[in-house]
Amino acid sequence: MKFDNRIADCDKLQARIRAHRPLTADELRQLREYYRIGLTYSSNALEGNSLTETETKVVIEDGITIGGKPLRDHFEAVGHSEAFDLLGRLAGEPGIAEADILALHRLFYHRIDEENAGKYRTVRIIVTGTDFAFPPPPRIKTLMRQFVAEIPALLATRHPVEFAALLHTRLVNIHPFTDGNGRAARLLMNLALLQSGFPITIIPPVVRAEYLEAVKAGNREDFVPFIRLISCMVFESQKEYLRLLKNLGVS
Repeated sequence: MKFDNRIADCDKLQARIRAHRPLTADELRQLREYYRIGLTYSSNALEGNSLTETETKVVIEDGITIGGKPLRDHFEAVGHSEAFDLLGRLAGEPGIAEADILALHRLFYHRIDEENAGKYRTVRIIVTGTDFAFPPPPRIKTLMRQFVAEIPALLATRHPVEFAALLHTRLVNIHPFTDGNGRAARLLMNLALLQSGFPITIIPPVVRAEYLEAVKAGNREDFVPFIRLISCMVFESQKEYLRLLKNLGVS
């Protein structure tokens, strides 16, 4: 599947979205809960979580476990839902701090591995499907602080969609955590988008292969494929957002 750069199209849809704002508290609540399930399901599914979207909804909203499904899959759903709440709070604040990234990972991961949740890895890692050599543990703290320090300049010189995509790829290239790096990167990407006024962007499992190939290109510092893919995902998510507004009777 080929992905074109849709940033210009994203700008057109974003103008339509802005024209509908401000939304009421109830409209915002309904949208928030819709995206809580959608983002939690899709981000976990990209990493192999076996829960369907409906099962994810049952686990999060009703607190009911799904028979025959791994306990870890339930923990991932509940943890991501908690991280989603923090994402919403951080979206209303200026800037992105190192502590924000650590807190998002901690909330998602603490039920799975309390010892490593929200903490940088202390072991070397290899990742299946790529021959990229990720930084050794002694370099991670310095690389993360450099990364966060560069965020304001990156935001000032890049389109918000491009900026969000680059935050994702740069965090993945550092791979600061023992596990959960992809989900942390997608939360960070969405934090950047929300702070710029864009809606939550979902990467559906159906494009998992293309997503991973674009991530691998980013490992080689070829960021064009990933920016193109994310621009398409933002565009599709904006269309979905406008459909939801129509369903809510927002005019």
